[in-house]
Amino acid sequence: MKLRNLLGGAVLGTGALAAINTGLRYEGELESPLDGDDRTFRWRGMDVAYTEAGDPDDPDLLLLHGINAAGSSGEWRAVFDDLAADYHVVAPDFPGYGRSDRPPLRYSAALYEDFVHDFLAEFDEPAVVASSLSAAYAVAAVDDGAEGGIELSGFVAVCPTATAGPSPAKGWLRELFRAPLVGQALFNGITSKPAIRYFNADHGYDDPANPSAEWTDYEWRTTHVENARFAPASFISGTLNSEIDLAAALGDLDVPPTIVWGREATVSPLTDGRELADAADARLVVFDRARLLPHVEHPDRFVETVEEALVAAAAA
Repeated sequence: MKLRNLLGGAVLGTGALAAINTGLRYEGELESPLDGDDRTFRWRGMDVAYTEAGDPDDPDLLLLHGINAAGSSGEWRAVFDDLAADYHVVAPDFPGYGRSDRPPLRYSAALYEDFVHDFLAEFDEPAVVASSLSAAYAVAAVDDGAEGGIELSGFVAVCPTATAGPSPAKGWLRELFRAPLVGQALFNGITSKPAIRYFNADHGYDDPANPSAEWTDYEWRTTHVENARFAPASFISGTLNSEIDLAAALGDLDVPPTIVWGREATVSPLTDGRELADAADARLVVFDRARLLPHVEHPDRFVETVEEALVAAAAA
């Protein structure tokens, strides 16, 4: 009788967990968080969504969002329109994120480096603004001396890093989050609205009131569509960490890189930014009252910084 009760309880518990997971899934259409024309880049059998704005005859400027549980091109929402006044601005959602396809792959840094290379290759000497891990993917994808290498007209990195998860990577943690019931429940927990607000206040923004309720709702929805957990599972486990020597790669660029850092950043402290800038011989621009997202907290100054960096790169 006890065994029967235990089995019955397990079945009920499993059913309840499955029902909760299903109830939390967002079934609506995820709209673009940016004002512009929605496009699709077909890559390795996936539809990769991107938004573009500005005059196509203006210089190409690609915005690569950071990698995290709720990553999307919406990270550039505060500066997208202003940058489009002088540039042809293009902002993709990485595969596995935003409005792009999210197949249940075991996502890796190598996959994203290949994606960035192939996406950049669609443009003629684009400038790049990249955030966090995407900066490492971008410089890894650029090899001016190799056949098929990408030539850039400018490069700005926001709190760039090659590692944003445990090192060495924990494959068991990735598989845990990939698990159908338990993994989905865990992911629902760390992407609940209270959890999103906590992470934003803890290390995303210096001013906790900066992300609006509408933006928090968008982050919740983008983490609750079907298959939303698979790319973040690799991020959380450290399997999206790049093996590149970031300082050396930045120093090897044919254009002078600019690094932007929030003075109050804690996850990636300013001391890391100073060391990286010194090692790469890069210009470092520090934003007061900002953490990992100075482009959201101080958009006007950020746009000015990007324009200054690209002018300096053109002169060099």
